[in-house]
Amino acid sequence: MRQLITVGLTGGIATGKSMTLNHWQQAGAVGIDADVLAHQALTPKTSTWDEIVRTFGSKILNKDGTVNRPKLGETVFADEQKREALNRVIHPVVEKMWTEDMRKLEREGTAKIAVVAIPLLYEVAAETQFDCVVVVGCSEPTQLARLAQKGLSEAQARARIRAQWPLQMKMDRADFVIWNDGLLAVLHRQAGTIWANIKESYHAPSKN
Repeated sequence: MRQLITVGLTGGIATGKSMTLNHWQQAGAVGIDADVLAHQALTPKTSTWDEIVRTFGSKILNKDGTVNRPKLGETVFADEQKREALNRVIHPVVEKMWTEDMRKLEREGTAKIAVVAIPLLYEVAAETQFDCVVVVGCSEPTQLARLAQKGLSEAQARARIRAQWPLQMKMDRADFVIWNDGLLAVLHRQAGTIWANIKESYHAPSKN
């Protein structure tokens, strides 16, 4: 029997991936967040940081040398070629990080389920590396409203939505789908049902 069940968690921007990951961590999963790993990869003076500065210039840095992520976002979401250049630098590094994390969990043998949240999971063709994939979705008006609450203009929000695969394409390919267009309690109920299904389907022992 497999010692570690691996779950890829993805979806559109502002659909609720982080809330789902948090819910499953509380239920006993080991969570790995690709966005957090991307932050770590951009630590000043690392090789990834060096390459980002060479590619985009020092104008995307804060005074302390850290990457100004909002400024970098404005740059890459306004230019597809620049966004692709960023992805070519960041994605291989982040994929190596979460792959190594999963291998470490497999070797240690203490974790039962690992959930890796990867916003561009399908875009980088990583779905085959997991036992199953869960997509979190919501309507585009809900996405726009949530991004507006984060301070993005409608144009900025739409640019970020367009930078990903259409949500329906992701949901069509998923093993499980969570529709997060309403109350948080509804998301939690769906996440709980899918969590139980994953444990039963892949024979993970229940958490004591």
